[in-house]
Formats: sequence, structure tokens, C-alpha cells
Amino acid sequence: MSAQIFLILLFLSVTVFLISKPYKYYFALFILACGIAVSSVWCFDSLSGTGKILIIEPYIPVLQKSITFTVDRLSAFFIIVINITVLTGLLYAGGYLRPYYPAKNALRFSIHYFSYLWLWFSMIMVVLIRDGLPFIIVWEIMALSSFFLVIFDAEDRTIMKTGISYLIQMHAGMFFILIAFLLIGKATGEMSFNALSIYFSHHSNLLLFILFFAGFGIKAGFIPFHTWLPEAHPAAPSHVSGVMSGVMIKMGIYGIVRVLISVQYDLLIIGVIILVVSLISGILGVMMAIVQHDLKRLLAYHSIENIGIIGIGIGLGVIGMATGNPAMSLLGFSGGMLHVLNHSLFKSMLFFTAGSVYQSAHTRNTEQLGGLMKRMPYTSVFFLIGSLAICGLPPFNGFISEYLIYLGMFKSLSAANLYQSSGLIVSIAGLALIGGLAIFCFTKAFGIVFLGEPRSEKAMMAVEVKKSMILPQLIPLAFIVIIGLASVYFVRPLFSIMADIFHIPLMTVAAGASLSSLTQISLLSGIFISVIVIILIYRYFHLRSKEVSYGPTWGCGYTAGTARHQYTATSYAYNYNHLAKPVIGTTKAMKEIAPDEIFPGKRKFESHSPDFIKDLLIDKPVNRIAGLLKRIAVMQTGLIQHYILYAFIFMLLLFLLTYLKLI
Repeated sequence: MSAQIFLILLFLSVTVFLISKPYKYYFALFILACGIAVSSVWCFDSLSGTGKILIIEPYIPVLQKSITFTVDRLSAFFIIVINITVLTGLLYAGGYLRPYYPAKNALRFSIHYFSYLWLWFSMIMVVLIRDGLPFIIVWEIMALSSFFLVIFDAEDRTIMKTGISYLIQMHAGMFFILIAFLLIGKATGEMSFNALSIYFSHHSNLLLFILFFAGFGIKAGFIPFHTWLPEAHPAAPSHVSGVMSGVMIKMGIYGIVRVLISVQYDLLIIGVIILVVSLISGILGVMMAIVQHDLKRLLAYHSIENIGIIGIGIGLGVIGMATGNPAMSLLGFSGGMLHVLNHSLFKSMLFFTAGSVYQSAHTRNTEQLGGLMKRMPYTSVFFLIGSLAICGLPPFNGFISEYLIYLGMFKSLSAANLYQSSGLIVSIAGLALIGGLAIFCFTKAFGIVFLGEPRSEKAMMAVEVKKSMILPQLIPLAFIVIIGLASVYFVRPLFSIMADIFHIPLMTVAAGASLSSLTQISLLSGIFISVIVIILIYRYFHLRSKEVSYGPTWGCGYTAGTARHQYTATSYAYNYNHLAKPVIGTTKAMKEIAPDEIFPGKRKFESHSPDFIKDLLIDKPVNRIAGLLKRIAVMQTGLIQHYILYAFIFMLLLFLLTYLKLI
């Protein structure tokens, strides 16, 4: 019965086009809340018993057949992640979209809310469907619905161009997945995930996995498949960016894990491929994030970095299976999957805060911001906590998932041979480098955007956003803190899920030692937070009876300082830019001062850090094709006699080829 209710809600979503403009949002929220309630019941049923798989087969009159929904423990985990972030995103959208109401008509909002509901529906279906053809269909629905969400501000031609580029790359990913399913169908007679184990038992595991990895990797944003991500996330509204980064790219992770469950051979080389690609993605992602001036673009590159961290955990898990190291497998897979949840929480909250900054200051350029902590205190606290969490610092959730991955690597060093030890040391160093660079990046982002003095009139006029945009962010904030303080209650079920789906012996020693250390970490984190709270309470009561005066930011004894005396985003990362230039290729543009120019005139300095992979794989091929098409366009003369001549030449060519028996 629950499946029928779910499908009824799906068809009711169409009626959002009939609802009057002021009530469309509330109708969409009602449909989403009901759907989340139904799908959450499936999760609890599936997670309640060890290894329990829930099969739901609703009958669809339009198709005159039933469709099978399979809810195993992996699907249930991803449904929970999807539901939390999508619900938070729509709650935040209520306040974020309000300024757009006077400028956009009712149809635009109908399309937006309808696409949002269908993005949620398609992601739920992706994790429920096992048959290849229905899976491809809902995968395409996910791409189309997110495309319409990205182009919400389609009046801007740049955004429209970005949306089209995104859609093309999503179709490229679908092509790889389709080829993989066709190979399975040809070999087994069944295009489905269920036939993977049969295919893998008689054919090369590596080739088929690479096809799936390329298709799902484009959605996930692994380098070099990431080129759509830094463009689409900044173009989309902030609540859409939060959902796309928080959960939609995780559908690529889900697909990779779903395939890995059935892999039987070539595990070592597959694990190494995942690990190497993930390390490259994590390191290059955070390196590119540091040099960004657009706040949302900076966060987008951090999505690539965190997908790399998730991939590191998955890669270690696969290598552990290949080398007979269940501790590495359990900790690697569990750390990677927990980071799926953690990233969905802090990254969505960071995108929401970026949206609040944009709506209040009307710019995302960090060079034009500054001093927002005094003007937007709640937003700044949310951004600060999200920054600490994404950097993997205690006592927040990001630390827990990265700690599990570190633990899996360190626990495996003693029993590893020379080659394995070398790989583990490189992985440890790579993950540490990612964490260090992330701290540097968010120190820059928070300091430049929220501290100091305003660098523009826009920042000076900024005020805190309304409660309708602040209150929804309390949901991810609560989970961020709870997972950090009570990690055992989240890690223990994940150990059980990963051991179940990957058939890993749930070792009492490894799992027990890990949970024991997490208990101690939670205790220390609780003590740390308690001390901070006590200090803040004491400060409040101590200052209540004192006269507090406020003045300008300390200027080293110089009281006439301006924002021009502060670090800019570029100058803050100057030394880093110099060291990383061979990799990120930062270019600078400024008119040089001539030796005889005693009184230099005004100068304008600009720096640009292009994505060299995007330039190589996307921009250069597209420009060459565009140039070729422009040269061919000379044939478009507009004269009818020329077009008749083209047809005559074509028919003459066909006759000649037929006469020569070439066709």
C-alpha cells in the first residue's frame, strides 16, 4: 500500500502547475514531506533486521505491469541521506526564493518546484531499481530535472550555456552506463544489477567496472570527469546547489558501490584505480578551491575534494578485500560511507550560507566582501561550523569519517608488505595534505568573507537574512554536532551494513577497538564543548555588569586604516599561488610600471586560475568543432539555387557509388 501512496504523490506533483503562485511552495513541501515519510518507513523496515531486503512491487495501470523496488540496507542508507538534505533544501528555499517572486511568473516557479520534486523522486528511484532499462530512465529524469533547476535564472545566457553543458556531460555519463548494461544483457540475457554477479563470474571484471566507473564517475565528479561541477553549482540557486552537492553527486558513489558488491576478480587493480583517482581528485580539488574568488565556485571544488575522500575510503575497502585484510575493508568502506552522510550535511549548510551571503550582499566575489560577522552573526556561525566540519576537525562529524579512514590505513601498516606499505604511506600523506590544504582554504574563505572590514559598499550594506533562511540550517547543524559527539551510534550500524553487503567478517577486535576509541573521542569532545559553553556563560554574566565599547578592527596602532590595508583573497594565497603555479597555472594581468614612470597611474590587477583539465578535455575540442562549423557555414548562402545544387551533387555521388558497387 505504501508504494501506491508513493506513486500517487508522484502524479499529484503535476498539480503544482494548477496551484496559485503564493501556495505552490507549500504544496510542494506537503508532497515532499509525505513522500519522505513513506520512503523513510521502507528504510526502517530494511534496517531493522540484519540482511533484510524489502521487495515492493506496485502495479502501474499506465504500463499495465508491476515495477520492482528493492530496498536493501545500502539503499536504505542512501534514502536517509537523500531525505534529510532534500527536505532541508526545500525548507531553505522558502525564504531564499521569496525575493524572486515579483520578477518571475507563476510558470517559472511551477517548473522549479516540479523539477525539485522529480529530482528527489528520481534519486529515490535510482537507489531502489535494479533493472537496467528503468534505471537508465530514472537516471535520465534525474539529469533533466536537475538541468531545469540549474537554469532557474535562464535569462542569463551564461547560466543557460552552463546548463546545456551540464546536460550534455550527464548524457555522456549515461552513454557509458548504457554500454555497460548492454554488455551485461548480451552476455546474460538480463540487463540488471542482479545479473552482474553472473557476468563477473565468466568475463573480465576490470573492463565492465571501468565503463561503470566512467559513467558514475561523471555524476560523482571524480577528476577528470569533474568539468561540469564547478560550473553548474555556482549557476544554480543555492538550495539547489546544496542538494546537488550534498546528495545528487552521491548517486555516482551509490552506483560505484552497487557494482563493487558483485565484483569477483581484479579486485586489487580496481581498488588501486579507485584509490589513485580519488587521491588525485582530493588533492587537485582542494588545490583549485584555494584560488577561487567566487564563494560558491570555491565550495564546488571542495565537493570534488570530498568525493576524493569518499573514494579513498572505498578504494581502501576494495584493496582490503583483495589482500584479505578485513579490518582495512571494514574501516575503509565505513569511513567512506559515513563521509557520504557527513558531506551531505556540512556541504549543504555551507551552500545555504553562501546563498544567504549572496542574497544579503548581492555578490559572491570574496574580494568584495569582508566584515560580515558583525552584520550576519548567525550566518557566520553556520559557515564557521561548516568550515570546521569540512576540514575534518573535532568535535564535528567530518573528523569521525576521516578518522575511520586513517585508522584503516594505520592498522594495516604492520601486516603489509613493502609495496602495500608504500601505497598506504602515500595514501596517508595524500589524505593529510588534503586536510591541511582544506584548513588553509577555509581559513582564507572565512577570514576574507566574515572578518575584518567591508571591502565594498555591498558588504557594508549587508544585513542578516530572515529566520526562514536561518532556521532550516539548524537541521544539518544538529546532525553535524550529534555525529561528532555520539559517533558510536552512527558508526556501529555502518559497520553492520558494510559487513553485510560486502560479506566482511565483523571482527570483534577491529570493530570493538575502533568503537572504543570513538567513545573516548566523543567523551573528550563533550568535555571540550562543555568548557567552551562554560567560558561563554561566564563571559556573558561577567560583561553584563560592565560597560562594553566597540571600535574599529585593530590596525597595529594606525587608527585610520581602511579595507585596502587588509589581506585580499589573492594576497592571502600569494605564496601558495607561487608554489602551486606549475599545477594550477595561475595567470596574472597588470600593466607594468615603467622605469621612468615617476608618478604611476591607476593600475588594475587580475589573476585567473583556469581548470587545465576542462580546457584540455572540453574547451579546446568544443572550440575546434565550433571553428569547423563556422567554416562549413559558408555554404549557407540563402540562395535556393545553391541548395538545389547541393541536392543534385548528393544524388550524383550516390549514383556514382552505386555504379561502382561501393554501396
